[in-house]
Amino acid sequence: MSSLDGVADQTRYAADPDRLALVLPGGGYTPARPLLHLTRLVLLSLGWTVREVWWRPPAWPNPEERTAWVAEQASAALAEETASRVLLVGKSLGSPAAGLAAERALPAVWLTPLLVEPAVVDRLRAATAPTLLVGGAADALWHADRARELGHALLEVPEADHALEVPADPVRSARILVEVTDRLNRFVAALD
Repeated sequence: MSSLDGVADQTRYAADPDRLALVLPGGGYTPARPLLHLTRLVLLSLGWTVREVWWRPPAWPNPEERTAWVAEQASAALAEETASRVLLVGKSLGSPAAGLAAERALPAVWLTPLLVEPAVVDRLRAATAPTLLVGGAADALWHADRARELGHALLEVPEADHALEVPADPVRSARILVEVTDRLNRFVAALD
């Protein structure tokens, strides 16, 4: 167990020490899963040091406690870093860290953010740094109208679920990974 409460492990991939991408997983979607694995490859190919957070989320009685826990995990990880440029990347459960991105004016990528939660939407609305939202129209936690009204860069995949997959169509699911990886690559490359 690491020094971060509830975090099972931290994985670091070194590149430019002055540019750090902090990758926050979903509740059951670890950094080893396809979206976050390919995210790491994109970030490394563009010269970013990558720190992946691997966590074991506790059960929460309410969304406010979940949001506070995610923010604590992200803040604790960033407190250990010295890079002058930071990019936040979060999958689903990681998206409540959008408040941290807004407070610190950090660019961010939110894969399947929890757009059904008003607190997450408010935090995304407060973001002023470049922000990319990626979601699937078949995801019950995605809200297309809210995503568009936030005014951030956006990729919405019409038939994708919360994992950005089409369960009955593995070939389409693989193509979605290519589409998301390409969009992510273009977004991060434009930050330089």
